[in-house]
Amino acid sequence: MKQGTTIITLDNGYHLWTNTQGEGDIHLLCLHGGPGGNHEYWENFGEKLADLGVQVTMYDQLGSWYSDQPDYSDPEIAKKYLTYDYFLDEVEEVRQKLGIDKFYLIGQSWGGALTMLYALKYGQHLKGAIISSMVDNIDEYVVNVNKCREECLPADAVAYMKQKEAEGNWDDPQYQKYVDVLNANYVDRKQPTAISHLINTMATPVYNAFQGDNEFVITGKLKEWDIRDQIHNIKVPTLLTFGEHETMPLDSARRMARDIPNSRLVTTPNGGHHHMIDNAPVYFDHLEQFIKDVEDGSFNK
Repeated sequence: MKQGTTIITLDNGYHLWTNTQGEGDIHLLCLHGGPGGNHEYWENFGEKLADLGVQVTMYDQLGSWYSDQPDYSDPEIAKKYLTYDYFLDEVEEVRQKLGIDKFYLIGQSWGGALTMLYALKYGQHLKGAIISSMVDNIDEYVVNVNKCREECLPADAVAYMKQKEAEGNWDDPQYQKYVDVLNANYVDRKQPTAISHLINTMATPVYNAFQGDNEFVITGKLKEWDIRDQIHNIKVPTLLTFGEHETMPLDSARRMARDIPNSRLVTTPNGGHHHMIDNAPVYFDHLEQFIKDVEDGSFNK
């Protein structure tokens, strides 16, 4: 595969930014979170996995910072492209355009949801799936994030947040300060954050449509997320990797490890939602071991 950056044109006419690093016969395709985030926490994966001979490809999903950004204010465009089905089938089109098969798919957060859906619909193309910090339903997530903020913030701060959420006053400065505290405890525990920009690069129309204002409230389409009755149909070797101090509930991860037939759960000490950054040595040890075990046929729980 071509190394470096390639702009691919989708059948719908939009363009996606992609980047491939590393050389070898093993292919890893990376799906970022958000929704509406971008590829940047995958940037060092080619270097970290070089000793295994892994080619790492990342891309920005439609609407995200380096790829085309449709006018989602047009109701018809929003209806067509702000859907689970669109983003799932986009993964498959990217795979086809890049010409890869029998590959590993890794997804972080929202990308983990897409990884589960891809393994269910297109699993014949996969050697393995890596679900990083994502659970199979939103209800258990909501219970856990509420628990997180009750443990992290004083009761009056939690009450203040709930009041502003009821008002829909997401821009309230004090509310956003509390969100910053929660992010530093459960999302990006390595402070200052490893990835930062002078402006906000989140694709807010995409994020707002699916998530809402922040990681600790769900007001968008993700309120519908629940595939608990389907994950037993994921047949490919699957790695479930979670931070030990993050927004996603570890009890749900343990249940998923029981429900997905050919899966392994690993956790990262002192890792938040972005535990590939918070505690990179442990994260990459787990990832390398999974790929090695699948490659040599010795994978088991």
